[in-house]
Amino acid sequence: MDQLWQRAPQTAEELVASLGSTHDWQPSTVKTLLNRLLHKGAIAAERDGRRFLYSPALERDAWLGNESVSLIDRLFGGGLAPLVAQFASRRKLSKADIAALKTLLKEHAHD
Repeated sequence: MDQLWQRAPQTAEELVASLGSTHDWQPSTVKTLLNRLLHKGAIAAERDGRRFLYSPALERDAWLGNESVSLIDRLFGGGLAPLVAQFASRRKLSKADIAALKTLLKEHAHD
């Protein structure tokens, strides 16, 4: 998605070239990912002769919001507390992290 947000539209071949060099992904992997994103409605494809031009169908913030909720639902049953607990057990929370979490809790406690 980042590649398409940076420059769109792009062909599958252009995406394979850029992602292959940075992520060492095979062309089939990139094409499978494009198909999944297309079916999710995250990208759009427009025919250009014998090829397709791919563009993002969602803004970055909307995509991140949807994917974040999906991840929390899949891995933590929709609960934020288990997510934070899991993260905190693997990585020490800094004072800034704790302060930011407290601020978020205060802001959303009245919702």
